[in-house]
Amino acid sequence: MVTAYFNCSSGISGNMILGSFVAAGLDLEELKGVLKTLPISGYEIVVKDVLKQGISAKHLDVKLLNKQQPHRHLCHIESIINEGKLPSEVKGLALKIFRKLAQAEAKVHGTDIQKVHFHEVGAVDAIIDIVGAAWGIYKLGITKVYSSPLNVGQGTIKCAHGLMPIPAPATAELLKDAVTYSNEVQGELVTPTGAAIITTLTSHFGSQPPLKVKQTVYGAGTWDLPIPNVLRLILGEEAGEVFGVDDSDKAMVIEANIDDMNPEFYDYLMEKLFNAGAVDVYLTPVQMKKNRPGTLISVTSNLEDHSALIQIILRETTTIGLRMYPVDRVKLTREWQEVNTSWGQVRIKISKNKNKILNVKPEYADCKTLAEKNGVPLKEIWQEALRVFLQQKS
Repeated sequence: MVTAYFNCSSGISGNMILGSFVAAGLDLEELKGVLKTLPISGYEIVVKDVLKQGISAKHLDVKLLNKQQPHRHLCHIESIINEGKLPSEVKGLALKIFRKLAQAEAKVHGTDIQKVHFHEVGAVDAIIDIVGAAWGIYKLGITKVYSSPLNVGQGTIKCAHGLMPIPAPATAELLKDAVTYSNEVQGELVTPTGAAIITTLTSHFGSQPPLKVKQTVYGAGTWDLPIPNVLRLILGEEAGEVFGVDDSDKAMVIEANIDDMNPEFYDYLMEKLFNAGAVDVYLTPVQMKKNRPGTLISVTSNLEDHSALIQIILRETTTIGLRMYPVDRVKLTREWQEVNTSWGQVRIKISKNKNKILNVKPEYADCKTLAEKNGVPLKEIWQEALRVFLQQKS
């Protein structure tokens, strides 16, 4: 499996994404052949090597031979993509990106998604960029995408609706939940097409995850900026693959040191945090200032929004602040199987790696319920559940 990390410190556009894919080895002639199966014409794809502030990069340009491109609705775009001779995965991803664009435009203009006129983003070059990006993901075997925070630039841009602040309204809508910033570079550094592609593909915006890097390449933008106008694409193996396990992801750890709270409250606090979606909550004895014994509460979260957990900690404890930092998790694949014991059903938690079973454990809560209901020692139910499972596997 291939993981991609985009460094977007000088912005991102559809052309820069495609240029980086070509630099990474995407066959240009095969790409052109696939795009020719789409029922559109009047364009030419030109790729050349360029230097941007001393950085060598691939610049891909979609030259329009017919400058008068029609305004298209979503149904027209969907028809074009569906008529192309493309794998279902490529069609599905390209349609998902265009629908995201349509939703953003509809929101900005207060209209229905099917009534949106795509204007610039519906032109041939956007169709090429989006379908080409979907093809690149497919052909390069990219299964997960991460991105740095997006540098959006600043100033104004002239579009079909007049002079607009950067980022343009549709781009701003597309960038909801993405991490963005501006370092005072003038110009539109994130285009609507680039925003639609990267926000559709990316599972996490932030620093580069631990990768065993296989390739680092650059796709060039059109601008000449004080910083190199390039999109860096890093391809590699993610931590889980490097360490020989099936799965890995990113999570946030939220911590607070507490030395002045009734210890009876911790059970209630932990219950509320788990109910709010915490992956794990644990307490660690610590020695604090003035040699006071205290408790370090640590909460692991893989939620997109950690605010609910933060509010619980601030409301339910005596802390006046907390710490947060991202972590990488390496995980075994987990699944459940039910077995029938003499006293009832018990779920078995199975942990695997590369389809090899490494850990098997009867679910404590199920065993406890049956023990209380039947007046049987919990350990007997636990042992029989494990025995039944092993017999079924033998």
